[in-house]
This record gives sequence, structure tokens and C-alpha cells, in this order.
Amino acid sequence: MRVIRIVTPPLAANCYLIMDEKKAIIDVGGDAEFIFRALKRHIDPRELDYVFLTHSHYDHAAAAGYFKGIGKIAIHEEEMKLLRLQRFASVFGVSFKAFEPDILLRGGEVFELGELELEVIHTPGHSPGSVCFYEPKKKWLFSGDTVFAYGSFGRYDLPGGNGRLLLDSIEKLSKLDVVNLYPGHEDVVEGNAKESILESLRIARMFI
Repeated sequence: MRVIRIVTPPLAANCYLIMDEKKAIIDVGGDAEFIFRALKRHIDPRELDYVFLTHSHYDHAAAAGYFKGIGKIAIHEEEMKLLRLQRFASVFGVSFKAFEPDILLRGGEVFELGELELEVIHTPGHSPGSVCFYEPKKKWLFSGDTVFAYGSFGRYDLPGGNGRLLLDSIEKLSKLDVVNLYPGHEDVVEGNAKESILESLRIARMFI
């Protein structure tokens, strides 16, 4: 079992390939050719069981349509409402290859991958259907754009964003026991990552 970080164009979003009995990727970036080429260094992409999306912004999800029929695509139902409302044109004006997800998330689902299990936590605020994935045994958190390393947190001034909901979501995450933090951008935190989340909460309370 291992986690491989892949930094993807166009905005250096972190994608995470999880190698377990079942194989999954969390977010796929915005450049399909790049992500498939990167995956082939480790696996045949057709071996993927799941494609988990933390949210629908193009730098994390624009390549998702190219995975249809490969791994099961999972995204929160509120994100699909946003994508359909925008006709798969992102808030940044980038068009997606339209897709229908295989799994609509609501929060609370648990996906067994083998040694790892991922619990879905609905964390709206950065976008309506943002989710995080928590591994309770390892105490790992894949946080998308909700919280980042060292006290940063996601913006909430885009369509569908909501500062009050984001603050509530960060408070929810602050109650988890987190050792490693795998955010949607910038550095991974390995060891005592809860301190980063608590710092994000402290700063968010000052500005939201």
C-alpha cells in the first residue's frame, strides 16, 4: 500500500494515486494527456477501481470525463448540480468533457480499498459539494481545497462558495485526529498535521 502524489497542470493541483488491493485516484487535474502519462509510470490506468473527485473545479476535475468507463467516478451530488447548471463550463471558463458519475456522494460513505478505507466527509464552502477523504486507521486526510498545509484554506469567493460553510467545514475537520495531510495544492504534511488544520481554523476565524 502506498500513496503517490502527482502534481498536475494547469494550476499545480495535487492528485493522489492510492495503490492498495483496489486502486484509486483522488482528483485528476485539468490535462488528461498529462495525467494518463503520469499514471502509466506506475500502473495501467485501466486498473483503476475508483476516481474520487474532491470537487469540480477544472484544475482538479476537468480530465475526469476521460476516465469514464475506466474507474468508477465518484463526486458529491451538489458538485454535479453545479456542473450541469454551468453546462460543464467551469467558473474559469474552461469546458469539460461532460460525464455522468458512477457514484453520487452525500457524505458518510466508506470505501474499502484493502489496507486502507476512505470515509467521505462533506465539507462545503470552497464549493457546494467539496468533500474530504479520511483514513481513520492511518489518520490521513485528503483535504482537496478545504484546508492546506500550515494554516491556509480554500477561497470562497467563486460561484457556489460560502465563507460561513467553509468555516463550519474547517471546524469539522479540526475535530479529527490527523497525522498526515494530503491537500489539493502545495505541500503534504507528514506528522502532526492536525496542527495545520487548527492553524487554518484560527486564521479562518479571523477573516471569515
